[in-house]
Amino acid sequence: MIAANGVTLRVGKKALFENVNIKFTEGNCYGVIGANGAGKSTFLKILSGQLEPTNGDVTITEGQRLSFLEQDHFKYDDLPVIDTVIMGNARLYEVREEKDALYAKEDFSDEDGIRASELEAEFAEMNGWDAESDAETLLNGLGVGNEFHYSLMGTLDGPLKVKVLLARALFGNPDILLLDEPTNHLDLDAISWLEEFLINFENTVIVVSHDRYFLNKVCTQIADIDYGKIQLYAGNYDFWFESSTLLMKQRKDANKKKEEKIKELKEFISRFSANASKSKQATSRKKALEKIQLEDIKPSSRKYPYIDFRPQREIGNEVLEVHGLSKTVDGVKVIDNISFTLRREDKVAFVGSNEQAASELFKIIAGLEEPDEGYYKWGITTSQAFFPKDYSEEFDSDLTIAEWLTQYSEIKDATYVRGFLGRMLFAGDDGVKKVKVLSGGEKVRCLLSKMMISASNVLILDQPTNHLDMESITALNNGLIKFPGVILFTCHDHQFVETTANRIMEFTPEGTLIDKITTYDEYLAADEAARKRHVYTLQEEDN
Repeated sequence: MIAANGVTLRVGKKALFENVNIKFTEGNCYGVIGANGAGKSTFLKILSGQLEPTNGDVTITEGQRLSFLEQDHFKYDDLPVIDTVIMGNARLYEVREEKDALYAKEDFSDEDGIRASELEAEFAEMNGWDAESDAETLLNGLGVGNEFHYSLMGTLDGPLKVKVLLARALFGNPDILLLDEPTNHLDLDAISWLEEFLINFENTVIVVSHDRYFLNKVCTQIADIDYGKIQLYAGNYDFWFESSTLLMKQRKDANKKKEEKIKELKEFISRFSANASKSKQATSRKKALEKIQLEDIKPSSRKYPYIDFRPQREIGNEVLEVHGLSKTVDGVKVIDNISFTLRREDKVAFVGSNEQAASELFKIIAGLEEPDEGYYKWGITTSQAFFPKDYSEEFDSDLTIAEWLTQYSEIKDATYVRGFLGRMLFAGDDGVKKVKVLSGGEKVRCLLSKMMISASNVLILDQPTNHLDMESITALNNGLIKFPGVILFTCHDHQFVETTANRIMEFTPEGTLIDKITTYDEYLAADEAARKRHVYTLQEEDN
């Protein structure tokens, strides 16, 4: 068990939390939710001991081991991948290193022998002899192949590092597991594996995530950070949403009834206070009025942007033809002779472990790169808006937000442009902020404003939910569901893909394309059935 006792954290004059008392118990998975800036990651840092609260403390059941997802992606660059994972259990790693150092001594003494025996016993008690195989199982489950297990961390790319650090947090069956955005940069297969791991995990899990499907799948309780408090709700994310919405409605309805009663009492008092025959009744109503207290309902920190893509022109029957397209990057063929045709009603999700292929395809059909072979052709009625995975160059500028967006608008009127910014929660003086100092979430909202103002009928989006909070993801999801044009997109959010896409294209590791007219859940079910048939066939052959 881990508990926060009277925890308060102030940043300057602002209190992120005030006198928080909360217990997290064994066998539960707690999803920590809240708006950007509410303090979710900060709260996990307090629980893990990385940050001291202003007041209060955190207690952990004696003898229990706490593990958390490391956020410094460069911390272990000089270590092999397998060692980085095993270091997730610090004591086990220390015992192994001390034991190996003793055996490496040339002048191995009797005292060394006694110490080595003690270490061997402790090592065996912690299942140390299975450490490497356990670490490899975690790595393989997350999609880190055997060829990387003994490489140095510094040689891995960003997504692989994230997976290794996640394996490090999961290693050794910790009693308390803290995960801050564990699905970030994970492909959908890795997320699915992590979901199953956490569902079967029997200890305490506390996880921050913006992935609604993930929270629904793994969480038994939700810890909601809002109004400077942390409130626990039994159930998953959907249950929290329904119950918290109902609770807020009940509080507002109760206040409304009180306001109506106050109005009724005031009218009676005003009308009959001077009437001698009614004076006792008027006095009685004054006392009743004094007892009525309206509940102070603070505004939520949650803000939902308004995302509405409205095409200027209706799309025709001819949308996009791709024929024999190939592309090689740094000597590796990431796209190999792919062909497909889009229809006017298509909303296509690109999935699979070969994410680079989807990104390269998007850059080619957006006109930013040339294919090595093949061609593509857009229909004459189409207009495209592109959201790239890497948009750093877009914001390498001294322009203000308003100036930046105006350059992409056919209508240069300041009020018109600020209207789009207002929909994306840039209000008042926000418009004069320089784009180069914006946070990741603010940059994404700027790019979505750019896509809305373009009035295009084809949207191409490469991981648009990265850096967005739950409210913005929900708003974008809803905006794409009702969009009447064509969409091509990648996303690691299961619910986002399932509710948006009606066609799935999977890039294989070899760069070829599997194209299916289906929903995402149907695609996953068919894929799982195919895997089971394959395993059954292999077993039959062995027999």
